[in-house]
Amino acid sequence: MDKSDEGEVGPNPVDRHVGLRIRMRRKELGISQERLAESIGLTFQQVQKYERAANRVSASKLWEMSRALSTNVSYFYEGLAGEAEGRGANLPREAMQDFLMTPEGIELAAIFPRITRSRVRRKILDLVRAMAGEPDPGEV
Repeated sequence: MDKSDEGEVGPNPVDRHVGLRIRMRRKELGISQERLAESIGLTFQQVQKYERAANRVSASKLWEMSRALSTNVSYFYEGLAGEAEGRGANLPREAMQDFLMTPEGIELAAIFPRITRSRVRRKILDLVRAMAGEPDPGEV
């Protein structure tokens, strides 16, 4: 059965999650896609496809990645929603994954917690909401 028979649109949520975790761990360690690819016998384009969930990661490649990224295989599955939840049941998580799939999202997520003044964090959030045309939930 192919994806069109299953009614799926886009990558499987599990594949997206695994790809995001690969990217997050790689960035956390400061490893380039090229360096990771070389260490596991792939091209950097293949690593890109894994991170975007354009291609699924085989069990053996995930094992190799866990070694190259100094973690265990279970790391890539941490934080997954329960199997009982259907597609779209976890839209905030999907939005977070979309955000973290961008280079700016990863950088912002890493730097934002370092802002110690809560008022400054609030102002940044207000600015981002305004630029996105989103209302402040406290005013709705």
